[in-house]
Amino acid sequence: MTVTESGGELPPEAVKPGLTPIQRAKAILGGSAGNFVEWYDWFAYSSFTLYFAKHFFPKGDETAQLLQAAAVFAVGFLARPIGAWFMGLYADRAGRKKALTVSVSMMCAGSFAIAIIPDYGMIGSAAPVALVLARLVQGLSLGGEYGASATYMSEMSGKQRRGFWSSFLFVTLILGQLTALGVLILLQNVLSQADLEEWGWRIPFAIGGVLAIVVFWIRTGLEESQSYLTAQAEGAERSRTMLLFAKFPRETATIFALTSAGSLAFYAYTTYMQKFLVNTSGFTKDSATAITAAALGVYMFAQPLFGLLSDKVGRKTTLTLAFLLGTIFTYPIFSQIAVTKDPMMAFALMCALVLILSGYTAVNAVLKAELFPAHVRALGVALPYATANAVFGGTAEYVALWFKKEGMESGFYVYVATAMGLAFLVALTLRNTNKHSLITED
Repeated sequence: MTVTESGGELPPEAVKPGLTPIQRAKAILGGSAGNFVEWYDWFAYSSFTLYFAKHFFPKGDETAQLLQAAAVFAVGFLARPIGAWFMGLYADRAGRKKALTVSVSMMCAGSFAIAIIPDYGMIGSAAPVALVLARLVQGLSLGGEYGASATYMSEMSGKQRRGFWSSFLFVTLILGQLTALGVLILLQNVLSQADLEEWGWRIPFAIGGVLAIVVFWIRTGLEESQSYLTAQAEGAERSRTMLLFAKFPRETATIFALTSAGSLAFYAYTTYMQKFLVNTSGFTKDSATAITAAALGVYMFAQPLFGLLSDKVGRKTTLTLAFLLGTIFTYPIFSQIAVTKDPMMAFALMCALVLILSGYTAVNAVLKAELFPAHVRALGVALPYATANAVFGGTAEYVALWFKKEGMESGFYVYVATAMGLAFLVALTLRNTNKHSLITED
């Protein structure tokens, strides 16, 4: 029998042997495969907005059309807290594996729906309504995906390299975004501009639906985490929403604060940047896509390095430094990108932003998971994260475009820098989760 921290004993069938390096890598890759598809589908919407906005919102100039499409992007975020709440409870009660399978199924449905929705010219105002509904389904899915995948990967990562292995959650997130841009670049080169704007923009959503089917099959073969099995065998308290706020108010508020700034900066530095390069800096759509894709490649490869660094110097250290540098450099870097006409300079400046942010993104999942015990971990990671993401991340593009439309675009730079400064102050209050993690299984 195995004795737990609470003093109870686990039956042999509830204890799995420690993972070998190969088994651990397989678990991480299997868990992150769905995350890749989820985020590919999510970012396909943003990457192709420049081409399909007029099909659903035919009135107004380009900025007005983008503003309306960005509003739908934000609507998808509103569903994420609901998905996070439901799937967080489900992952804590029924298991991480089951929650991961359900979330990718919902994303599959949302992607196929967008691929076949008739445009405004065919069904009138029903077109944007159908688009909103499809984005709501995707929002529910993605809200549930983050908590389940962040929890699962953190629990399967092992004590010594938990920062390194769990950073692949964000590697696959960026890879999904990069793949969406790659599909865009490919279609820009094999289709004419007219074909891409007329019907080619539907292709990436069909691809996302097919990929989700493949990942659904992969996820049915995943093993459950030992943390979840231990909590179930111990008869831990059932995960409940009020339990989160009654017993873990500080942890919940901390995650909300850190995510508010981190998500806002992430969408400002990456998703919105493609449009910023076109709408403000004056680059062509093709050049903006290439610059963004190249910078995202650098960003993706930086995640494991920052994750490994966090294993050595502490999650709190990399997080605090990221928010401090973001506070200092967001305004001057955005101001310079706005006036540069040199693609290499724009690329270098965007790289500077995403490398600064890597101190947060590489460790944000594991740090949050380490703050909660297993029986409420998925809900604790998911709900405050998704709520903050909806309020600040989901509205980032809309706020940026609003500032631009009002003729005070630099106000958006101040907004992002201020959020980063507040998160820096919150990060200073964190404990060192490397030493005080509540994930006790190796």
